[in-house]
Amino acid sequence: MTSLDHRLEIAARLIDVEAALRQLRLWDETPPSAEALASAQPFAVDTLDFYQWLQFIFLPTMHGIIERGQAMPDSCAVAPMAEESFNSTSPPVVELIVTLEELDQLITAAP
Repeated sequence: MTSLDHRLEIAARLIDVEAALRQLRLWDETPPSAEALASAQPFAVDTLDFYQWLQFIFLPTMHGIIERGQAMPDSCAVAPMAEESFNSTSPPVVELIVTLEELDQLITAAP
């Protein structure tokens, strides 16, 4: 897989994450406050719900990295936090977690 193909695959998984959040009705039309978004805690656990972190921090950051052609992070482990946060076995949540696992693998393996 070429570097471009790899980035396109990551972009496709990001779209899948958004679709899963929308399906779960976990997509907010109104962003959190600037203060909430500025949290220094991992996953902004002190100011955001995990799904908000995905929508307002993770997805835009990853799309920006792709658009600017920047290097991918050396590692990514979002799926374990999703498992902890959602703690559910409903099919849509399982699908989201599987997508995040795939995304973790793709980002970590990025050339």
